[in-house]
Amino acid sequence: MKNIFLLVLVSGVTLLVSGCWDRVEVNDLAIVTAAAIDKKDDNQIELSLQIFIPKALSSGGGQGGGTGGGGAVTLVTSHKGSNISDALSKLQSEFPRRVFWGHCKVFIFGERLAKAGIQEQMDFLLRHPQPRERAYVYVSEGKAKPILELFAPLERYSAERLREISDLHLGMQVTLQDLDEKLIGIAQAAALPRVDILPPEKGQEKSQGKPYIVGTAVFKKDKMIGKLTENETRGVLWIRNEIVASTVTFKLGAEKGKISINPIEATIKLVPVIQNKKWIMVVKIDTEGSIIQNGTNLNLSSTKLIRAVEKAFAKEIEKRIKLAFQQTQQVLKADIVGFGEEFFRKYPKQWKENEGRWDKIFPEIELEIEIKAHVRRQGYINKPGGMPEKEVKEQ
Repeated sequence: MKNIFLLVLVSGVTLLVSGCWDRVEVNDLAIVTAAAIDKKDDNQIELSLQIFIPKALSSGGGQGGGTGGGGAVTLVTSHKGSNISDALSKLQSEFPRRVFWGHCKVFIFGERLAKAGIQEQMDFLLRHPQPRERAYVYVSEGKAKPILELFAPLERYSAERLREISDLHLGMQVTLQDLDEKLIGIAQAAALPRVDILPPEKGQEKSQGKPYIVGTAVFKKDKMIGKLTENETRGVLWIRNEIVASTVTFKLGAEKGKISINPIEATIKLVPVIQNKKWIMVVKIDTEGSIIQNGTNLNLSSTKLIRAVEKAFAKEIEKRIKLAFQQTQQVLKADIVGFGEEFFRKYPKQWKENEGRWDKIFPEIELEIEIKAHVRRQGYINKPGGMPEKEVKEQ
């Protein structure tokens, strides 16, 4: 009787359980791959969406993105509104498919919007259930929409090209979640990679330009207050322990030519110190590198020369860090390097006593740099390649 009762109960419950009542077919979705947000002259927001076209792949297309061409796998559609929600509702009313943000991996803020403030846009992107918090965020040089309209050699569309570049760690790699944490954190300062368009070659269409990362946009609270060059960005990456794929090139004394080293491993430690009311940050770096090019006429098999190379390697890293810190501390006065978090963790009492004064303390911090640089690999050859042996210096 118990088994019969359970059978009847399960059968009854099954009748009450509906199937996929809220199911939406893929064919009914407009899949967003990237979004660009610009500020217009009338203070309205222009929302531009890069929409994936599945039938382009099934018909053998897929050689580029953009808004036209037989091989295009995306189209770009846009609309203006008082905010993102307003622009999206207007865009949706004119679009035959439901806009779906679940696959959007790239968000680009136009430069004008970034300078005016991105708080309202961040509220929408974090509040809406579909946008991914792991999507990458960028700031464009000028308007953001043209970046979505570009073709992308080797990739299916321009947003995918940007994402692949970020994955190579050639510049800042910032997600929506990272940006939110920085803006509401102790320093309320953040940095985003800047994107520009490499002009097309002669005879090519405008849409054949290539998006690439040119440096960093610095934010204080929700407004963009300045920019960092590529060299300054690399200095920030060293401090933040985010350096991955960066070649360091330098001269060795008065020798002609330059030596290039690729860091293969780096350990960075930030040590905050408060001494005699002075706030000091000690940056300790222990790095190993591999020589990938020797443009001098020196034979680097000599231990003495290797020591000189290591010293010059460390000096070049120190120069990059000082350049970046001088720009962020003295010019922009924005703690994008995370010093505030380190002092807060180590000195909670002193931090509480100075609560609300970090904007005044940060520009006065003293920076000390300790670098141990090692060369572990000299490449497959020791002597300069392609140079007669009589011209090679041994030490």
